[in-house]
Amino acid sequence: MKITDTIRRIWNGVAVSAAIAAPAAMVTSCDSAIYDDLEPCRVGAELRFVFDYNMEFANAFPSQVDCLTLYIYDGNGNYVATRTETSEVLADENWRMVIDLPAGDYHLIAYGGTACEEAAYTTATPQAGHHYTAMGHEMKAERVGTHLHDLYYGSLDMTVSDKDNEYTLATLPMMRDTNTLRILLQQLNGDPLDDNDFVWEITDDNTRHAHDNSVVPAGGVTYAPWTTGTVATGIDEAGNEAVLAYSEMSTGRFVTGNSPRLKVKKADDGSEIINIPLVNYLLLYKSEKFNKMSDQEYLDREHHWNMIFFLDANKHWVNTQVVINDWVVRINNADL
Repeated sequence: MKITDTIRRIWNGVAVSAAIAAPAAMVTSCDSAIYDDLEPCRVGAELRFVFDYNMEFANAFPSQVDCLTLYIYDGNGNYVATRTETSEVLADENWRMVIDLPAGDYHLIAYGGTACEEAAYTTATPQAGHHYTAMGHEMKAERVGTHLHDLYYGSLDMTVSDKDNEYTLATLPMMRDTNTLRILLQQLNGDPLDDNDFVWEITDDNTRHAHDNSVVPAGGVTYAPWTTGTVATGIDEAGNEAVLAYSEMSTGRFVTGNSPRLKVKKADDGSEIINIPLVNYLLLYKSEKFNKMSDQEYLDREHHWNMIFFLDANKHWVNTQVVINDWVVRINNADL
């Protein structure tokens, strides 16, 4: 009897222990439907945004992107949600966007610059049932010929893990879609030039982009300078001072499949003194140390261009030489 009673007590003790342990296990679970006072399961994505697709190969996202919009699509490509950030946290290298999402596959599209007050581009506004292939961005017509607020684009396919209380870490890379060009004219004989004597323009068809950032036809556009002026080089040994005329222009993304042209005309009679295939000339600056880099990657990584053209006494371009970003390029084929 004593042995039987002892076994019974032990067995009952195990049962009591199991009964105590079972609620404890349930308390540590994520089933808030049973225990309303518990925190729900936290699963989703923790995103880092990086902009190192530049010629410095260094992350400039914190210093250059001042507003961010993220569009979230599910594994079937259907719209889920939008997240926007415009605060100073974007300048923090350690900042991450944390998003609660059910486990599964997602396609993400991010834009830097479209949520800012001075935005130069607008995007589609997705609704329920919207597929990510219908997304895109387009330059605002009123911003053509102004100083464009920089636009950044990025996309990412990712899978959110189903592990409880664990965010899936991911990095979303971005690239810049805007360019700045400073065009200078210098007369070889040293005579000063006046910016008002010239009409400057860049023609292209690059104001509309698809969901993958490819440029799609929109009918063409003419970019005008957002500023012009003159600048002096200083007094040389002979006591002369060259005065150059300049203009600055902002444009959209340059792509090798397009044929943008830089044109400079005389203001008095409209005669052209410069009319060149712009992309071809910009690629002349591509150093041999980047010979494994594609032309398109080079155009996307570089964004600020300085070009100096030398004019003869009749204010015609001496089309055998141009300086691009401080590199002297000698032209052997004037019809390049």
